[in-house]
Amino acid sequence: MSDMLVPLLEARQISRSFGPVEVLKGIDLSLRSGEVHAIIGENGAGKSTFMKILSGHLSPTSGSLAMGGAEVTFRGPVDAESRGIVLVHQEILLAPDLTVAQNIFLGREVRNGLTLDDRFMSAKAHEAVLGLGADIDPNTVVNRLSIAQRQLVQIARALAVPHSVVIFDEPTASLTTTETDALLKVIAGIRDKGAAVLYISHRLPEVKTIADRVTVLRDGRRVGTYDASELDAGDMARLMVGRDVNKLYPDRAQTAEQDIVLDVKNASVPGYVRDASFALRRAEILGFGGLVGAGRTELMEGVLGLRSASASVTLHGRPVHFRSVKDSMAAGIVYLSEDRKGKGLLLGQNLTINLTLAGLNRFVRGFLIDKSHEKQALDQAFTDFDIRTGNREMNAGQLSGGNQQKLLLAKMMLLQPDIVVIDEPTRGIDIGTKEQIYRFIAELAHSGKSVIVISSEMPELIGICDRIIVMRNGEIAGEVAGERMNEDDIVMLATGANQLTQLSA
Repeated sequence: MSDMLVPLLEARQISRSFGPVEVLKGIDLSLRSGEVHAIIGENGAGKSTFMKILSGHLSPTSGSLAMGGAEVTFRGPVDAESRGIVLVHQEILLAPDLTVAQNIFLGREVRNGLTLDDRFMSAKAHEAVLGLGADIDPNTVVNRLSIAQRQLVQIARALAVPHSVVIFDEPTASLTTTETDALLKVIAGIRDKGAAVLYISHRLPEVKTIADRVTVLRDGRRVGTYDASELDAGDMARLMVGRDVNKLYPDRAQTAEQDIVLDVKNASVPGYVRDASFALRRAEILGFGGLVGAGRTELMEGVLGLRSASASVTLHGRPVHFRSVKDSMAAGIVYLSEDRKGKGLLLGQNLTINLTLAGLNRFVRGFLIDKSHEKQALDQAFTDFDIRTGNREMNAGQLSGGNQQKLLLAKMMLLQPDIVVIDEPTRGIDIGTKEQIYRFIAELAHSGKSVIVISSEMPELIGICDRIIVMRNGEIAGEVAGERMNEDDIVMLATGANQLTQLSA
């Protein structure tokens, strides 16, 4: 066999169990030089576990790995990285109080004599981020960056070391279309230089664009490996979920205009939002679109008491002022953060604690927590939100991304809110679970609740919302509804191109 045909990295009958639960069942996979190999599958299919084994974060229960045809055992992720295997995590693993440059060179600092060469590292860090299509000041402290910007810095850090195999885990989940296009070009460049790229994503059009081969996992088993040219997005979805996914978005019945339940006027969040006004009606799904950094999340956090803000807010016709999220929750408004791992759930705690924590007073009898009542609530949440796990005693951090989002929905619905604000409801979630989340949202509106959806995915907003408000540079640029709810009109408002068109006319 020629060197060109010998895989850079090969998995041979890899299995992995956690206690009695078998997560991976005899997976074979080969990563070749100069190839992008995508792995797709529903949440819980075993993708993340498999990725961690390939990168040295976990050991297989059985099976083996080989590099260049020779069997190899990784002593840990540092050992794997020293052999040229780098992993770009989906979770942000940066030091928030350090600068961009300090994070990129953390643990591999460049010295000039006895001192650190800060000028060199800043220049190289800026160059690395520019190469990903983003112009970020390398001296900016990471906690001042958006989620999307942090993800780009993390990617730049991973690519800063010599590599022959690069594993990307949902790298575009937080990125705009422009940033995604730039990253896909970078990945194509990595492939063209002879590296092997393993690409894990739920965005099937991206997989079709970038992948040479596609491996499909379902319930911990390999369904098959295919040439990407042989599959379209519909084929991939059917292979992932084992059924046709013909209708992603639920039908929304046209209803008469309802009363306004939340009226926000002249909302300003220092440094993020200026003079924003909007109204939400009963039983309505109202979308907020715009580019990353437009101020959508900050506006909602300001209105609901999570950030310092000024605004005139009326709830059910009565003036209110939320000094904290506790106030807005008590008033019947819940907020599901886009950062479910960092702000929505306690990853190190079990499912019961996560489910009942926000509404713990409902489970207190005297001075004690009613454990049987909590168990009933968890059983009901598993049924109502189709949370899938073989072990109900596990911690929230051990759930797949889709099941974490379902748990977060169940947690907030225990509060029986009138208004639900969901930020990036399907980020990092497979197509089958997306279908379920969209149905949950539609059912909330059908039951008379009002829903605000913030999303960077325009098809998502168009598919589930009654109206869409578009933000640009911290201001509301306009609103679309009916026939104007299309990608062209939304992009025009989000980028300001509509103003240029008006001026040229």
